[in-house]
Amino acid sequence: MILPGATLGVLGGGQLGQMFALAARRLGFHVWVLDPDPCCPAGGVAHRHLCAPLDDRWALEELCRSTAAITVEMEHIPPETLEFCDRHGTLRPGLRALRIAQDRRLEKGFFHGLGLPTAPFAVIGEGPETEDAQKAVPFPAILKTAREGYDGRGQAHVENPAQLEAARAALGTVPAVLEGRVSLALEISVILARGEDGMAVFFPVAENHHHRGILDLCIVPARCDGALQTRARQMALQIAEALAYVGVLAVEFFVTEDGQLLVNEMAPRPHNSGHYTLDACVQSQFDQQVRTLCGWPLADTRLLSPAVMMNLLGDLWLDHGDPGWFPATAHPQVKPYLYGKSGARRGRKMGHATILAPSLEGALAIAGDLRRTWNWPR
Repeated sequence: MILPGATLGVLGGGQLGQMFALAARRLGFHVWVLDPDPCCPAGGVAHRHLCAPLDDRWALEELCRSTAAITVEMEHIPPETLEFCDRHGTLRPGLRALRIAQDRRLEKGFFHGLGLPTAPFAVIGEGPETEDAQKAVPFPAILKTAREGYDGRGQAHVENPAQLEAARAALGTVPAVLEGRVSLALEISVILARGEDGMAVFFPVAENHHHRGILDLCIVPARCDGALQTRARQMALQIAEALAYVGVLAVEFFVTEDGQLLVNEMAPRPHNSGHYTLDACVQSQFDQQVRTLCGWPLADTRLLSPAVMMNLLGDLWLDHGDPGWFPATAHPQVKPYLYGKSGARRGRKMGHATILAPSLEGALAIAGDLRRTWNWPR
């Protein structure tokens, strides 16, 4: 076990790194962050911010030499950085999980190899492979870049085969995955924590609603069948066990209109859809991230209150100048979080608000009130 007083490292300085650092500090650890942005959210709460590129050799040597263990707050980290940290220190989660999560081709193939159901897909490399993909995947479809895509970026909707080449060109003719569009009834996510001893605990299943490819609302508990939620947890655990995973893992699922449960993607870290755990659970996903990194026993994930989590995007600032915080503070059940980012951009996650109420209906009503006040899209 790594005990309080030790120093923990985190690769990446965004809001997930910030929340990890705050959880670690509360438990008595020192935290170092490596991120090239001098104004990154995690840098402001860490004991030391190594302000350097993620592949800077001096910074990596300093980080590995000075920390007891290192974790990540995002998966899109240079492979050579992950390999260096794995060779010279304790890196959790492990290299295999991080490599697979970085590339949709590997990820889809990994799920397929486990026998897990997914939407129909085909891999498109840098060569002329679109003809085979067109035969394998029904249209309409979505073309997704193999690497670096998130929050709807790196994606193009393709209504028919004739549009595929133009969509490829628009995305830079990079390796990609063509995925058949499915008729969705719901999207859900499972977040689990798994220790080095193989023990795992699950947070309540979240129901997720997206707007323009970005998570908009997260509703907990999810409004879907208990048996379906059990199957989702079983699939997520199967993924974690196949990876010998140590850490917090999020797995996103599609629920189709005919009741199928399909694995969409995984995130080898805490997840946006788990921010509600900061307020609505006995222990948060970030508490569990610290515990799994340090070899501590896993903690209670029990839900204490129904919750709705709203993302606050840069659009609010750009459309309103100042969003006007009185509407949020006027509701005693609303807990706003602002990440301290230096500038607003459309689609940029500037913060979130968690709404706690005795009933899920009450929490959703307050969320609707905030939306109307801010003229926030539904």
